Amino acid sequence: MKAGIVVFPGINRERDMAIALERASGRKPRMIWHRETDLQGLDLVVIPGGFSYGDYLRCGAMAAQSPVMDSIRAHAARGGHVLGVCNGFQIMVEAQLLPGALLRNASLRFLSMDCHLRVERTDTDFTAHYQRGQVIRAPMAHGDGNYFADDATLDRLEGEGLVAFRYVEPDGTVTPAANRNGSVRNIAGILSPNRRILGLMPHPEDLVDPLMGGTDGAPLFEGLAASLVSDRPAA
Repeated sequence: MKAGIVVFPGINRERDMAIALERASGRKPRMIWHRETDLQGLDLVVIPGGFSYGDYLRCGAMAAQSPVMDSIRAHAARGGHVLGVCNGFQIMVEAQLLPGALLRNASLRFLSMDCHLRVERTDTDFTAHYQRGQVIRAPMAHGDGNYFADDATLDRLEGEGLVAFRYVEPDGTVTPAANRNGSVRNIAGILSPNRRILGLMPHPEDLVDPLMGGTDGAPLFEGLAASLVSDRPAA
């Protein structure tokens, strides 16, 4: 798997993401400064978390105008995979790679804590190494993670099975209490219609090694590495 990680001013999770990708694939990802536009040869483009441009204006709004974003759209249009985590998810919705918006947390407070996610489908490259209905733990660290979309968009996401992860209790129950940021329908992560773009707010890259306190995030990257094999021998 050939992966690239986009770096904007203020992004601070690119090294964590690089560790997760290299552990899964055995290959160092390429760091892509946001003014670069050549993404040729990449299987996966990742927009990591942080505070791009200091979260001025709206989270992700300024980064969505960077030169690299047109190349990411072209990469996605070619059928390439794109992963956006936390600020990366915010950037993706601002760039209209995914529908909806990320609003201020319902509590109006920055949240830094573990949460539990239920895997809603496993027939995607991002979730293939999980079990459907499996509950995983992941850290969250955001002030604007309250996912919102209009009812028609939400019904389409649900009807087409494009909700990838949902905030739940440790036993898998969907409750308001499990939904710390107030996201509509407890949605934590969504997919594009072709299931090759994933945006989610919690940080799976921060649980890929026992030394980090757990490995619940590792299957996401292992699934990608197994599916997106570069330099495959010709048939």
